[in-house]
Amino acid sequence: MKRIAFVIAAACITAAAPAVLAQAYPVKPVRIINPLAAGGNVDIVARGVAEQLSKSLGQQVLVENRPGASALIGTRYVKGQPADGYTFLAIANTFARVPAIINDAGYDPLKDFTGVSQTCDIPMVLVINPALPVKYLKEFIALAKKRPGELTYGSAGNGGTGHVAAEMFSEQAGIKLMHIPYKGNAPATTDLVGGQIMLMFDQVSTSVGYIKSGRLRGLAVTSKKRSPLFPDMPTIDEAGVKGFEDSTFNGIVAPAGTPREILEKMRGEVTKAVAVPALLDRFDKLGIPLVASTSLDEYNTFLRRHVESFAKLAKSANIKAN
Repeated sequence: MKRIAFVIAAACITAAAPAVLAQAYPVKPVRIINPLAAGGNVDIVARGVAEQLSKSLGQQVLVENRPGASALIGTRYVKGQPADGYTFLAIANTFARVPAIINDAGYDPLKDFTGVSQTCDIPMVLVINPALPVKYLKEFIALAKKRPGELTYGSAGNGGTGHVAAEMFSEQAGIKLMHIPYKGNAPATTDLVGGQIMLMFDQVSTSVGYIKSGRLRGLAVTSKKRSPLFPDMPTIDEAGVKGFEDSTFNGIVAPAGTPREILEKMRGEVTKAVAVPALLDRFDKLGIPLVASTSLDEYNTFLRRHVESFAKLAKSANIKAN
């Protein structure tokens, strides 16, 4: 009887361990590594979320920048950290895309990491130089079909969000554009305003000033829903390219093997953080809608879909790293 009682007690303790783990966590500061440059969308969103997490978790949540090599330095660093819930990685689209265009990326986004939650979903906008004689998306597509390969578009580099959006759009709209890669978004925008290139797919948050001042013309946004910054501007789907959707997503992932109970707790805290009215309002004014994933499984499915769909696009469009 003593033996049976001991086994039952041990089983109860084992079953309760995950709940105790989640309840006690965290017992020290938590780090979110940003593998991109300070000041960008990934950085400011991570810091805004971390500020709220620090309040709700009762421990400091610190954002640490480790940029370089197309986000590889910071990403590889987090991959090598203990899977104990004290080091996370802030990600954007590049996290899911880089391994498809760089052979020695050094990480597998699906095997080496596990998702916590999405944090924002930023629509892009198709912007053109006002000298281009079109005002609507259907007019632009018609012009591009008349001049295949002649209309030039800029991007921040091969495999970047603007490049991928343009290739997706070209494929679905049945047109051919000429890609001019730049070493960053700023010089590409400068040349677009100056008329050296004709169009770009740019984040709404960075194009809003140019569009409202009339230096650029926005034709449509890439998200399924209209941007609150441009409520009168249609989505690409609404404007005729049915089913088109692309955006810049940010999120948080952890090293593979991180206890699910910790991941669940962090996802729940992120969900509460992005629902704080003051934080929502602050980022809405920047054109950055904050969101959270409904479950760990939903977010991991979301990441897998992006990894697999981009790998197919990279192959068909021959997208390679700079």
